Amino acid sequence: MKILEHKSKEIFRKYNLPVPEGSIITSSSQAIEVARKLFETSSCVVLKAQVPSGGRGKGYIIKDGQETGGGVRIVRSIEEAEKESAFMLGGKLITVQNRSGVEVQSILVEQGIEFSKQYYIAFIVDRQKRTPICVASREGGTEIEELAASNPGSIHKMPVDILTGWMPFHGRTLCSKLCIEKDLQKQFTDIARKMYDLFIAEDCSLVEINPLVSTPDGNFICLDAKIVIDDNAIFRHPQFAQSTPPPEEEKEYEAKKVGLSYIKLNGNIGCLVNGAGLAMATMDIIKFFGGEPANFLDVGGTASEEAVKKAFTIILTDPAVRAIFVNIFGGIMRCDVIANGIVSATKDLGLKVPLVVRLEGNMVQEGRRILAESGLKIITAQNMEEGARLAVEVLKN
Repeated sequence: MKILEHKSKEIFRKYNLPVPEGSIITSSSQAIEVARKLFETSSCVVLKAQVPSGGRGKGYIIKDGQETGGGVRIVRSIEEAEKESAFMLGGKLITVQNRSGVEVQSILVEQGIEFSKQYYIAFIVDRQKRTPICVASREGGTEIEELAASNPGSIHKMPVDILTGWMPFHGRTLCSKLCIEKDLQKQFTDIARKMYDLFIAEDCSLVEINPLVSTPDGNFICLDAKIVIDDNAIFRHPQFAQSTPPPEEEKEYEAKKVGLSYIKLNGNIGCLVNGAGLAMATMDIIKFFGGEPANFLDVGGTASEEAVKKAFTIILTDPAVRAIFVNIFGGIMRCDVIANGIVSATKDLGLKVPLVVRLEGNMVQEGRRILAESGLKIITAQNMEEGARLAVEVLKN
């Protein structure tokens, strides 16, 4: 689960990681009050749209047909804070990571920080080495993907033994590689250690500061904070399990509740498949025939009729979907359960796009009978190759 920046900074404060003073707001009147307080000690204030996407500053907001500015804005007066926050709230923020856009429902209003240098530091899970790894660079403030492409030599990686944890030599080595000034090294290593403690204690798959800045008075401040908590550990963090997921992840959480694996993609052919391997193969063959899958959706091997209905409902409510390909090889999963779920969902929502179905395996004859007697306009396929080709062709026709 991705944690929004303002909540991430609340967690940072819990671990005594230095963050700017600020408050979350949902109206321009609140922005006025927060900005007035911050201007008592700062010459500028920063407005940061709270959406789970990177590259906010380089994106742009669309509202009432107007396009202006990004998701991070610097203001130098209370009047400017009111004007900019009023435009940002309710607007749609378009970023490289989310080209369809996300509505801005809240803004983090923070004190502006003067800084001299920017660094990048993060802890992630290296799944190949099966260990936490620290990733750091002297070139902070840039998306790590861009930095990896433009200057990969500036990125330093350091694995951390999960049994011994973060050790003093890790901090010394990191300071050496990043050329941290001697009088700042103690602060820097302390921040790295606290980040690792947070990473382990809160069951994170990512803890990132970008940028971590050094100020003229010799301090470090975490200007940004990003935390992703392992979905498999959410039960240990009820404060996040009960929170409302961001709009673009809402369907993923709906699916997870009934044991489905769903990931939204950018295509227009909805996929309903059983088994992760078959699901990936289905997306590959759709691409092979020139189509674009709209989602990864694995109903698994033990899904109930209700879960299948939910899966089909998720696909049908995606406005980008213009055709659906159901590809089922029944082993443990029964084809009649899939068929009943499809019929039930389409009766509730209606079927307004072409539906291609390939069923094979356990209870396949019963499944085909259910679909045939449903009255639905279904294009049947004898195998996966034919089904994928038909799903792509119906869009062209």
